Amino acid sequence: MIFEQFFLYDFKENKILKSYIVSHGCGDNQWGRISSKQDVPVSNGFDSHCSSVGKYVISDRGVIQWRIKVNYLLRAKKKTNSNAVNRAIVLHSWEAIPNDEVYPEGTPEGWGCPAVCNESMTEIDKILKQNKNVLMWIVKSDGFSL
Repeated sequence: MIFEQFFLYDFKENKILKSYIVSHGCGDNQWGRISSKQDVPVSNGFDSHCSSVGKYVISDRGVIQWRIKVNYLLRAKKKTNSNAVNRAIVLHSWEAIPNDEVYPEGTPEGWGCPAVCNESMTEIDKILKQNKNVLMWIVKSDGFSL
């Protein structure tokens, strides 16, 4: 089982501040389903519709026409996610993502962007507007062994 969580971690205090449910990419599966929850595909390739593992700097805040109208550009820090900007991989909200625990169902799968529920994005947006030194690290993990 793949756990789909987004942790807000304080490196100075060495502790998790908050946890959010987050989606991953669908790959060759149908968008919006939960088909790959047992074996999440990852890829850095164009049109792969997969999430890319690696570290990202959460960068520029953008305004979009859907969800809560906010997204954040993700700038890659590794070769495994180096196409993030060209693939338009951003942190955004999606009304299909639940706010509560989804185990064992999983979250609906998108086209490769990490997406959180609208309520979570509203909270994350407030944090990111105050703190510009934020790293997102996407890992593929089975259970708790990272």
